[in-house]
Amino acid sequence: MRPAALDWSVENCTIARAMAVLGERWTLVVLREVFNGVRRFDDMRVRTGIPRQVLTNRLATLVGQGVLRREPYREPGSRVRHEYRLTDKGLDLWPVLVAVLGWGDRHLADPAGSPLSVAHRDCGAEIHVALRCADGHEVVEPREVVPRPGPGARRRTAPAAS
Repeated sequence: MRPAALDWSVENCTIARAMAVLGERWTLVVLREVFNGVRRFDDMRVRTGIPRQVLTNRLATLVGQGVLRREPYREPGSRVRHEYRLTDKGLDLWPVLVAVLGWGDRHLADPAGSPLSVAHRDCGAEIHVALRCADGHEVVEPREVVPRPGPGARRRTAPAAS
């Protein structure tokens, strides 16, 4: 049986577009640091071991895509430098990072457990990502989800005959 997905174009796929921004090896690590309050280039480089040029490129991409913004600061006696802050677009990535953390904790953590946990500031309970449909039902199993064409879907055009 032929999968229905083959009838639809992937030229305007938003997953592919998102991965063009987020899919580089170090990008989510940079975002982890900024979400954890590490905002200065040298602090990020030392803490993560990301090569200088790679970090420069990742930060430039994230700023260029509107995920981070550069804010100037100046230490006494030093030149003006910049730190990196999340924009609203960047803050919208928080559930993505929490989902990746949860997956890593389930499948890749050391025997002692994860070195990081995230908690609700108000009550202290651990945070988990949950899927819910628009009617409020929690989706527990991946097989409860049915992919279907969205409003921007385009029918695939048949390739030209050779």
